Amino acid sequence: MSETAVFSETIEQGLSAWMHRAFAEVFPETDLAALPLNVVATTDATFGDYQCNAAMSAAKLLKMKPRDVAQAVVDRAQLPDSVAKLDIAGPGFLNIHLSSDWLARRLEGVQADARLGVPAAGQGKTVILDYSSPNVAKPMHIGHIRSTVIGNALDRMHRCLGWRVLADNHLGDWGTQFGLLILGFRTFADPAAYEASPIEELERVYVASYNRSKEDEAWKTATRAELVKLQQGDPDNRKLWESFIEHSLREFDRIYTRLGVKFDLVRGESYYNAQLAGVVALLQAQGLAEESEGALIVKLEAEKLTPCLVRKSDGGYNYATTDIATVLGRTAEFKPDAIVYVTDERQQLHFKQFFTVCRKLGLTTKLQHVWFGLMRLPEGTFSTREGNVIKLDRLLDEAETRALAIVQQTSPAMPPEQQREVARAVGLGAVKYADLSQNPQSLVTFTWDKALALDGNSAPYLQYACARIASVQDKYRERFPGGEPTAHPIRLADPIERTLGLKLLRFADVLERAAEQFRPNQLADYLFDLAQSYSSFYQNLPFLKAEEGVRESRVRLCALTARTLRCGLDLLGIETPARI
Repeated sequence: MSETAVFSETIEQGLSAWMHRAFAEVFPETDLAALPLNVVATTDATFGDYQCNAAMSAAKLLKMKPRDVAQAVVDRAQLPDSVAKLDIAGPGFLNIHLSSDWLARRLEGVQADARLGVPAAGQGKTVILDYSSPNVAKPMHIGHIRSTVIGNALDRMHRCLGWRVLADNHLGDWGTQFGLLILGFRTFADPAAYEASPIEELERVYVASYNRSKEDEAWKTATRAELVKLQQGDPDNRKLWESFIEHSLREFDRIYTRLGVKFDLVRGESYYNAQLAGVVALLQAQGLAEESEGALIVKLEAEKLTPCLVRKSDGGYNYATTDIATVLGRTAEFKPDAIVYVTDERQQLHFKQFFTVCRKLGLTTKLQHVWFGLMRLPEGTFSTREGNVIKLDRLLDEAETRALAIVQQTSPAMPPEQQREVARAVGLGAVKYADLSQNPQSLVTFTWDKALALDGNSAPYLQYACARIASVQDKYRERFPGGEPTAHPIRLADPIERTLGLKLLRFADVLERAAEQFRPNQLADYLFDLAQSYSSFYQNLPFLKAEEGVRESRVRLCALTARTLRCGLDLLGIETPARI
């Protein structure tokens, strides 16, 4: 969707702009510019297609009853071509009924548009998306799935909306775990196992070293000494550390390729090490950092936050110092309009603290923490340190295996190689959608039955809907060779057709809102709702048996539904096989 935008605004934006003008024309003596005069889609079709509740808030300023305000707008506002009727409900809700002919022409325009009517709202803006960010020397596990797929969906959505996106995988490649790992590697590592399966061996070594550190204080002290040596540039420790990173990046890239995830930047915490002393000096120079029990902190009492530690009493730095240095580096190099971080809920305090410090330093770039609840399986949680982690590879393998069983049952005549390819798309899509269809801030308990359901709010259901529409289009071409649906206009004579058409035209608004609010689940909800509307359309109206013109109009609506579903699923990182 990188083509030039044909549509400069969505339907909601166009109607909202009209409503602002209407209120200004009807009440020219009162400045209503600050009031929320926006239009939203109705949830109940009996109240029209769109609704504006502005009369409620405007009534106080105008010193009128809300219904009288609404009546004045209805009586005196000039209706645009898109609006067939404007009326009032309840105490003063303005209900907007769109012209069916206008909707049909808009649908034709969207169908001819490579961007499906989506304006390039982010044109000229830059956003840095910081997501996934696994720790070096550890396998990616089920706990990484949410940051990776939520971040990638936001990445795709913002690109679609015209933003310049820099996806940055800010790896955990520095810190206390490397002291544990270096000493543990020299003590416990099996060279042959490291050669054969480096990440599995590093995981085993890390768990062994961590467990010993809990029982042996001398061991814990020794691991800290190894970390200091690494930080001071000891060549042997540095060589081991670089080896850990090399093997980890190779493993991460394999998983990302499998998931269809790409990054523009891969910069670990270590990338900013040279800037840490300068960050602390800057904080001191601006009078923000002060000493406390040998450490340096930034007090945040006015913001009702605990102090932000920027240098430990032993002279070492922590995550806050690194993150401040990272923001300073990113803003200087890329001049982004926004930097968005996608991490789990446990880091909320950390982001509040270092965002506040950044603002105290005078940074005006928008900083956004998109936090999410944890994902777990019904049997409980997991921990890398305790060694009971559920590896992401295992989860994806299981998804493909279960999906293959479904494909073999539903399409036994499909060639085995094609069955495996479809199963890959269905299985991986199921895992992603099970996450993305949830409010990011909710705790997600993953179950296979729900993720792979063919008849519920799941990726397989939506993928199957796309495949069914493709079969309708195939049947049309078989029965009417040479037929060209686009030679006939779209008609919305039946209420079911109109409902589907209106839902199709809401795609751009839903996409913009989902990206703005960092809620991919809003797009997922829309796609499920659209698929259900199409199902009602397909089951209740004749297609190939309809008269010429009506038949082609309905085939056009089928095609636009398929394109919208495929585009929406692609923005969620989910493939749509032609057949399932």
